[in-house]
Amino acid sequence: MTDYCAAHRGFSGIAPENTMAAVKLAMENTYVKWIEVDVQLSKDGVPFLIHDYTLNRTTSGRGPVKDALWDELSRLDAGSWKSPDYAGERLVTLDRFLEAVQGRLKVNLEIKTENDKYPGLEERMVAAVKKRGMEQDVVFTSFDTGALCKVKKIDPGMRTGLIIDGRPADLLERLKDLGSDFLSISYRYLTAEFASRAVQSGVEIMAWTIDDAKTMKRISEMHPEIMICTNRPDVWQDTFINGKVPRTRFGFLKWGRK
Repeated sequence: MTDYCAAHRGFSGIAPENTMAAVKLAMENTYVKWIEVDVQLSKDGVPFLIHDYTLNRTTSGRGPVKDALWDELSRLDAGSWKSPDYAGERLVTLDRFLEAVQGRLKVNLEIKTENDKYPGLEERMVAAVKKRGMEQDVVFTSFDTGALCKVKKIDPGMRTGLIIDGRPADLLERLKDLGSDFLSISYRYLTAEFASRAVQSGVEIMAWTIDDAKTMKRISEMHPEIMICTNRPDVWQDTFINGKVPRTRFGFLKWGRK
């Protein structure tokens, strides 16, 4: 098990997902070294953080994300749905997010698209990363293989990873064909045997999304290099650090950061 976890949409178990509140809370946890966020595009071409394709669930707005101008989006309440404590929390541009985490966290940027939903999204995301010299700190991930291919076409040196809710027999071959060395996979499809083959092939594995201690321990025992992506970094810390749970399967008994 790695000595750190990845914060899913920020510390989204407590703060509203994909907001600066969730990002800042994640950065306050010593054991969060990675953060995963979702990026879409406003009607006028501003990349910003949001998961759903509609505004309905996580903001005070309504309708498709792609139909709204950034000026409108920037005024929406993106926090009240989570808790009155976060009333008035705003949506965040990709630029502002990268400025906040630069030099502090590794970043999994999910390209939230399908069927070329957002023409130009990949170009804008790559430009934002390169503007800050964060090429070594960012991996571009997506369920959409076309989006990953676009990133590689824009800049072959950019790191990419496939997100998948399954484990087809040729998964490692697919990653190789995509030029990807990162796999974001639902934990339900992980096995110790597959994890071992993937790591030996040079693939970094992120298992999503795990919020309970029992499952965290079970998945971590499959391979010491599996990164756990969670909405609750505090549960991860209580399970593996504060609780000092021994990794007996692999003989790792000493806990703490490297």
